[in-house]
Amino acid sequence: MHAHRSRTPETERSRRWFMNKALLAGGVAAVATMTGCSSDSSGSSSSSAASGAPNGMPSGGPSGGPGGGAGGMGPGASEVKYADFVGVTTDGKVADDLYAIHSTDVSTDAVVKAAQAFLDGLSAKERKSCTFDVDDDEWLAWSNVDGYARKGVRMGDITDKQRDLGYALLGKALSADGLTQTRNIMKLNAFLGDYNGGGRETLTEGAYFFTFMGTPSTTKPWGFQYEGHHVVINYFVLGDQVVMTPTFMGSEPTSATYNGEKITLFKPETKAGLTLLRSLTDAQRKKVISTETKAGDNLKAGAGQDNLKLAYQGLVGSELTAAQQQNLLDLVGVYVGYLDEGHAAVKLKEVEDHLDETYFYWIGETKDSSAFYYRVHSPVVLIEYDAQSPLAYGNKSSGGGMGGPNGTPTQQHIHTIIRTPNGGDYGVDLLKLHLQNDH
Repeated sequence: MHAHRSRTPETERSRRWFMNKALLAGGVAAVATMTGCSSDSSGSSSSSAASGAPNGMPSGGPSGGPGGGAGGMGPGASEVKYADFVGVTTDGKVADDLYAIHSTDVSTDAVVKAAQAFLDGLSAKERKSCTFDVDDDEWLAWSNVDGYARKGVRMGDITDKQRDLGYALLGKALSADGLTQTRNIMKLNAFLGDYNGGGRETLTEGAYFFTFMGTPSTTKPWGFQYEGHHVVINYFVLGDQVVMTPTFMGSEPTSATYNGEKITLFKPETKAGLTLLRSLTDAQRKKVISTETKAGDNLKAGAGQDNLKLAYQGLVGSELTAAQQQNLLDLVGVYVGYLDEGHAAVKLKEVEDHLDETYFYWIGETKDSSAFYYRVHSPVVLIEYDAQSPLAYGNKSSGGGMGGPNGTPTQQHIHTIIRTPNGGDYGVDLLKLHLQNDH
């Protein structure tokens, strides 16, 4: 049985994070994106359509760019069933007593009402198509690939009123920054479709899907998934507790003008990573920066990697100064900050409780414009940031970049993900505790 951790008031460090939130985002906050919880996942999908492509590969071949393929590429053979879910661990063994059912004193009433309103606005057929059991395999059947065959209600196929109710739900589940980030990823997905000639159903603002697991409730477990190309949000609710992992956020390109609006993504994630790295001494950097050469794709914990074994690498938080630990917490805060602010504070406190056990790891160069990879990894959080090689942007003459894992990475194609290791993703551990206690 998991021990129940008593919740202490927010520490000065956590409070300072919220005060500095706007500063973290830099000038980007005033434009189109702000700090947030980034996670690389997109859309729920039927496992029968999955085909085991590398993380982030588009569904089309080199000649067609993304969206050109027949079947959708996704987790494929690596996809885990709910009953077989273990979660991300360092060695296959789940660390016990990390999570507990408790009161957060942060209401979930608003997100419950918004979810009910969205579902009530659907037709009976639409509602049936997007509702599943709370422990359905559909939770784990997601991919960030554009052409993956997804289940659920597609935003582009419903009415404006229904779509507004969907955005209202996202607005209650996410922070203002999180909603802006999500919408801007969708817009740049449409930009990519236009850039590659249009005519692809997957490269539009409408190619994003809602699925619901369980029934929205203030007492019983439930959740929803919102996914499509370059954004996947898994949102589990139990009482007033929320788990918003895995969440995948990415984009190609990361900066462009769409319908007259200049959009730039992932500046806060890039800046916070560099800030932490540059605060380290030379001796500390030697422990953090790998000798490995940056590849076109370094992401480890993407789609289909729900039972990933990933050893700690880099420098541990106990070897950081107080100021450096603050920079580490600020970095985590960018990603956690895409969750609604009340529950973001709860999650940040959980991360802070394990800050001495949190590792920071880096691959690549360290200039402002460098394409690099970094990882933050502790018993309760895993964050990855990966500047990848172009797949569909940057070389119009050949229909796109199509660099793939062997191409030259660039900040114009970034993938990020946040997970809750040791069984926390999708709220699985909390659901197990709930069933043990109530049944």
